[in-house]
Amino acid sequence: MQTNPVPTAHVPPGTRWGYAAGSLATGAFTTVPGLLMLPYLTDTMAVPAGAAGLIVLVPKIWDVVFNPVAGRISDGELLARGSRARGLLLGGTLLAVLFGTLFAGPQLGSPGAGAAYVTGVFFLTATAFAFFQVPFNALPAELTADYHERTRLTSTRIALLALAVLLSGALAPLVVEALGGAAGYRLMGVLVAVLMLTGVLSVYFGIRNRPFAPTGQAPRLRELVAALRGWRVFRRLLVVFVLQAMGIGVLLASVNYVARYVLGDPGLQSVLFAGFVGPALVIMPLWARMGRSRGKVAGFQISSLMFGGALAILVFAETMPLALIFALIAVCGAGYAGVQTFPLAILPDLISAEEQRTGETKTGVAAGVWTAAETLGFALGPGIFGLVLSIGGYRSTTESLTAQPPSAVTAVLFGFSLLPAALILAPVPLLRRRVLEGR
Repeated sequence: MQTNPVPTAHVPPGTRWGYAAGSLATGAFTTVPGLLMLPYLTDTMAVPAGAAGLIVLVPKIWDVVFNPVAGRISDGELLARGSRARGLLLGGTLLAVLFGTLFAGPQLGSPGAGAAYVTGVFFLTATAFAFFQVPFNALPAELTADYHERTRLTSTRIALLALAVLLSGALAPLVVEALGGAAGYRLMGVLVAVLMLTGVLSVYFGIRNRPFAPTGQAPRLRELVAALRGWRVFRRLLVVFVLQAMGIGVLLASVNYVARYVLGDPGLQSVLFAGFVGPALVIMPLWARMGRSRGKVAGFQISSLMFGGALAILVFAETMPLALIFALIAVCGAGYAGVQTFPLAILPDLISAEEQRTGETKTGVAAGVWTAAETLGFALGPGIFGLVLSIGGYRSTTESLTAQPPSAVTAVLFGFSLLPAALILAPVPLLRRRVLEGR
């Protein structure tokens, strides 16, 4: 087994920012399919809303099975080579290339054939994402052993994640609207792929010479299942994160439809996104400071309440002044920054404590399970929203805008407010400082 020196507590700026830039890839992949794939299928390819939701979901179900395996492969690379960098680079490059083809499907002459192409390519893209995201999530626990340095590392990552979400989520719809139809989606896919590749190369060159400290032997799959079954604190944090990821996924999927059918202006989609993500960039340092002064769990609780509470009020968006809607969106964005920062800052602490207790390498395994759950949560969001649209009687079309029955508009509004609010707020009682922080 190849070993490297134990990393120091302080992470150099080049390593910290290089690592954080990987969020350009993860943020774009999480955001763009969740934001645009459902309308791409329903309003460009005329795929029924319920079926479109399943198309977004099915490839991610594969990740639930595969991501823990990717975690074990990543652990094996770490133990053999002393670094996860090579696997991260290969997986990330393949991710970018495949994503560039996801929205560039050939004209196959029927919604069914087009849907089959999207499903197949999305399946391969999700697999490549696992090989990038799993080692990427494993890095904080191996770059530093310092409790507060991990919060700093994670907050930098989430700041760039917010930037990636802003760039991809706000600009991608503008590209689609500018060209219109399939041509707009094709160009958008290529541009987002370039953004992803930039993030992949940044994290690779940022961490490739950084010392890592593999410990013990990676457990086999049966040992993994047994270990996670007994790792109660990890399961609790995972449940909270997955439910909130579902809520964010539902919210992302609804934005395109809210702009068109509730607010009556498709151009507001990018403005809504900027209003959501912009405050996240501004408030990120404040969440990091709160994590140091009041604790990560307290910050997690407060940010969840902010996010969910503001979403619940938006159920009245159809009759609200536009200025008030954007004010509430800004509060949502501030809360979103916290619910993304704190679980990822808590996770490395749980991993380190478990590795000290068992003497086994759990980082890649935990990252694989976490990535699988995260991917599934974000995938379930659009799937659930597609089901809500179907129940509301949404009419799919090959046109960008068509008249919808009142029940469909009500379904859009429900998926924009009350449903994601419930998913954000429901797991808050599971957060207990004495459990998650061991205090």
